[in-house]
Amino acid sequence: FDIKAAYETIFIFLGRYSRGDWGPSIPGKIDWWCHVVALLIVYPLVFWYGDVDCLRRSANRWFLLLYVMHYTNRSIFFTMMLKNVKPTPILLSFMTNAFLLTNGYLQVRYHTYLHKYEDDWIYTPQCVIGSVIFFIGFHINRSSDTILTNLRKPGEKGYKIPYGGMFEYVSGANFFGECVEWIGYSIATMSLPAATFAFCTICNIGPRAIQHHRWYLSKFEDYPRNRKALIPFLY
Repeated sequence: FDIKAAYETIFIFLGRYSRGDWGPSIPGKIDWWCHVVALLIVYPLVFWYGDVDCLRRSANRWFLLLYVMHYTNRSIFFTMMLKNVKPTPILLSFMTNAFLLTNGYLQVRYHTYLHKYEDDWIYTPQCVIGSVIFFIGFHINRSSDTILTNLRKPGEKGYKIPYGGMFEYVSGANFFGECVEWIGYSIATMSLPAATFAFCTICNIGPRAIQHHRWYLSKFEDYPRNRKALIPFLY
């Protein structure tokens, strides 16, 4: 089984790489709003059937806040910022929403039912350091998304080179920010679901950053050669 080939079979045809041979598609914004609906379904249900003692603990509530904050931004505010979104194959939209529902259930269920943190956990070094790393990643991710969505003026088409923020160091600044977020989250929570999610995030969007980097280099002759793909100064 060739993992690289399987990955490229699925993701190399997203967005700017779309070939149109993945079957029927839906408008890109509708695809993003489907993510919103999926999350609005799973969160209330999991909260409703949560353990009261879990929900009373400050660390449990804090981790839930971080998780919901990220997806509120990605699913609602980011969706409203999107312009000229390309259609998404229905099959890929279904796969994305299946992941969001499954992962959302696992993360939220862990903090609302499966694990009760001690009252002083929120003051531990791993929680403080992990939370700081999470917010750094959140800022990088959100500011990078803003740069990308503002690249084109109304009516403009085509692609441009992003500048500013972490884009001065890496081609996948938004991907880098999200990886940093979930690494911080896994450190803060010290939980298997969070660590698994961080690992899956890196495996998913890390190769996409590399793919974007190669595309930029082939598309623009004046693309900054000192930029890395995902990790500043390294790779």
